[in-house]
Amino acid sequence: MSSEGSAKAIAAALGANIGIAITKFIAAAVSGSASMFAEGIHSVADSGNQVLLIIGGKRAKREASKTHPFGYGRSRYIYAFMVSIVLFSVGGMFSIIEGVNKLAEPHELHEAWLPLTVLGVSIALESFSLATALKAAKDDRGNTGLVAYIRHAKSPELPVVLLEDLAALVGLVLAFAGVGLTVLTGDPIWDAYGTLAIGGLLVLVAIILGIETSSLLVGEGASPADDAKIAEALGASSGVESIIHYKTLYLGPEELMLAAKIAVAPTASGEQIAKIINDAEASVRAAVPAARVIYLEPDIRLDSKN
Repeated sequence: MSSEGSAKAIAAALGANIGIAITKFIAAAVSGSASMFAEGIHSVADSGNQVLLIIGGKRAKREASKTHPFGYGRSRYIYAFMVSIVLFSVGGMFSIIEGVNKLAEPHELHEAWLPLTVLGVSIALESFSLATALKAAKDDRGNTGLVAYIRHAKSPELPVVLLEDLAALVGLVLAFAGVGLTVLTGDPIWDAYGTLAIGGLLVLVAIILGIETSSLLVGEGASPADDAKIAEALGASSGVESIIHYKTLYLGPEELMLAAKIAVAPTASGEQIAKIINDAEASVRAAVPAARVIYLEPDIRLDSKN
């Protein structure tokens, strides 16, 4: 993934969320709208999430050490998982609790034009943030569909920002509907319903993020396309008679490890085997640049050997 595109998307989302959060809280204080207050909490949670992604990106760049010989690339996965926790607890559950309280004790709205105006402006700002993230994702995903990209991307930042921005935009529309229906009907219960809907939306997005990032934390191998490229490059390398078996694992979003046992000629000398391994590594890296850590074990395939 383009680090520049990711950083731009995160910065745009952070800037938009900070400005939106301030205006939402002001509007909520003046109008007494529960939906507006829930959206303010949502924006605070999103701002914190962008900060987490930035911290994760910086920590992932630390040099490998004796205690972490493969580096800190998975820090990005850890902080992305923390985002799902924040979104679930601070954003989703808080909004649901606020909605339940407002159902029990509905409050009349005051100066309804203010939250409606703030929500309208917020929708425009979130649309800009989402458009920035979509453009960055377009450059990164190529011909891959957006849903497939979010599900299978090895770099978590852009998928997280995309889901957050989409949830924010839908949440704003729900809040606008809740406040608007309250104004039209004179019944503040619609404002509470809007708050509950926002909370449910955030919980759903948090669960999706948690599932996807937990898979990355556990450890994922190369994509089917890259897996095929690796097998082709390794099998076609000069001196490699066959691939006995191999495994791949992402050490971080941009660093793939390959461990393979390859069959070489029984008569190959030590010098020839060394050249075979070096050539095979070069072929694999040319086919899949992310394959930076490669361990190849030469062996002899006998008829009796599996």
